[in-house]
Amino acid sequence: MNPFPRHGIRRAVIVAPSLFTLFNLFFGIWSMVLASRGDFYRAGWYILVGGILDVLDGRVARLSRTGTRFGEELDSLVDVVSFGVAPAFLIYKLEFAAAGPAEWIFCYFYVMAATIRLARFNITQAGHSKRHFVGLPSPAAGITLATFYPFTTTDLYQKAFGYLPRHHTMQLLMILLTILMVSNVRYAALPRAGLRTVRGLLGLATILLVLTFGLLEHDAFFFPLGVAYMAYGVLRAIFLGFLDEETEADAADIAGPIVIANGEPSADAYGERLGGIAPRRGGAGPE
Repeated sequence: MNPFPRHGIRRAVIVAPSLFTLFNLFFGIWSMVLASRGDFYRAGWYILVGGILDVLDGRVARLSRTGTRFGEELDSLVDVVSFGVAPAFLIYKLEFAAAGPAEWIFCYFYVMAATIRLARFNITQAGHSKRHFVGLPSPAAGITLATFYPFTTTDLYQKAFGYLPRHHTMQLLMILLTILMVSNVRYAALPRAGLRTVRGLLGLATILLVLTFGLLEHDAFFFPLGVAYMAYGVLRAIFLGFLDEETEADAADIAGPIVIANGEPSADAYGERLGGIAPRRGGAGPE
């Protein structure tokens, strides 16, 4: 008698990506609890931990070939909390709570943009192999906000940026993140590490570089990295143009209206069928 039934092992493998996603949710909620207690430093880093788990759930789904539509939807719902609501709540408690009765509106628009970003991702890019994202991914936006406070505790911030009015700087940052998430600016996806191709070697070198500086100089590293990633997409769009790389296959990157005819979703404004979201092949990844 086989003590390890194959169907039981298969079920465990299928559940594994969703467990990473749910732990991502756990750290997002924990971050908000810590922010409500005034522990902004740890609250920011737990959002980063959620971002790491968000990457891992997609990698696990891809490697085990167990991606499902349920996993896609769960990932997006969790990301709204972990990289939309949690960073906005952290910044509200840190900067806007005592600034005036209407300052919370910056947080609302940020969460709204993150929600729209994830909804658009679900009907345009989810379940497909991708080298770029349309609009700033919500995990990148959330981690940039989350690591702002740790960055302000460093000597680098005090020496180079201490003269800037922090409150207005945070307002500007929230506005930029809000716009970029719902924009059509393209951002490169996370590189895939490998040893067989030049692209894989570059991806491996990039990951090792981020891990090294992230471990040694985490307070001073991740926020500038997030700002640099934001700037990369904008500068790339300015120098290359928004339409230079437009192809017929990319036309569905922008979500058009869904038309319901005879009870079935028909083609959107760009001719892309929206009857359902393809099962996750490489994982949702950063959205």
